[in-house]
Amino acid sequence: MKRLSLMLAACMMFVGVLSGCGGSESDSGSSNKLVIYSPNSEEIIKTIIPMFEKKTGITVELVTAGTGEIVKRLQSEKKNPYADVMFGGSMAGYREHADLYEPYVSPEDANLIEGHRNKTGFATPFVSDGSVLLVNKNLIGDIKIEGYEDLLNPKLKGKIASADPASSSSAFAQLTNMLKAMGGDYENQKGWDYVSKLIENLDGKIASGSGAVHKSVADGEYIVGLTYEDPSNTYVRNGAPVEVVYPKEGAVFLDAASAIIKDAPHMENAKKFIDFILSKEAQDAFGTQLTNRPLRKDTQLGDYMTPLDKINMIDEDTDYVSAHKSEIVERYISVFTSK
Repeated sequence: MKRLSLMLAACMMFVGVLSGCGGSESDSGSSNKLVIYSPNSEEIIKTIIPMFEKKTGITVELVTAGTGEIVKRLQSEKKNPYADVMFGGSMAGYREHADLYEPYVSPEDANLIEGHRNKTGFATPFVSDGSVLLVNKNLIGDIKIEGYEDLLNPKLKGKIASADPASSSSAFAQLTNMLKAMGGDYENQKGWDYVSKLIENLDGKIASGSGAVHKSVADGEYIVGLTYEDPSNTYVRNGAPVEVVYPKEGAVFLDAASAIIKDAPHMENAKKFIDFILSKEAQDAFGTQLTNRPLRKDTQLGDYMTPLDKINMIDEDTDYVSAHKSEIVERYISVFTSK
């Protein structure tokens, strides 16, 4: 697999010569090539891309960067696209920039679980990540933690790790999950009353970021953390003294997606990649080699992952949350600062 170590920011400064940051006409004519832009973790990249290359004989040229950087580059290359596929990123981000992507629904889409299929016509969900509670088994003692309500236990005051929803995407996902699970929607006072009580039990302790939440629980600094499934499963897989708890009131799972770039130079190869990441082979790899939640109905899971039928899953109104994110954050800040 060829990897490009490109400085996207530098390329972006010279929009007039973006073809120099990209490729040439001869590249576009190559039938066994695929150019992928991806914000995914190195672990996903190292597992999935070589599998695809081996399966198809197609050579992948990879550019990795943050989602924001990639979207800027796609916008600048819109009239002369260099990449074929965007691999990774939230579904909300794809909806926001729908004009950058090619319509395509894989035949494999029918094999995904209900509620996590390609509803947009262009963005293909391939894994999902849920809001969870990570509990340190060495510290919990006789404290019961089965859901959000249990976090209000006075014994947990100052012993709950949480990041700031204003700056952490996973903390914001936890906030909207709580509002939906405890209040029924995002404006119901009952949900916000719960958030207010939880803030009191945090005792003013806010982690520096999402990574600090799960790490501090695994390291024994906190009894429980409000975090997300992927890193939590990694600790379980690696033998850390932690347990993943899915809130009994309901856990929201948000999908990561992939899409073909509008007018992709290697269109057929791009379709093959989308089909591949939904294949049983790739989905089994997500479920047994990685710690990402696969979405295929017949997929295999490692013993460190909880089957979906044992989780009370609730749906988020993603359109509402996207449209009202700033209002939700502002209300949270108001509640937090009033304590």
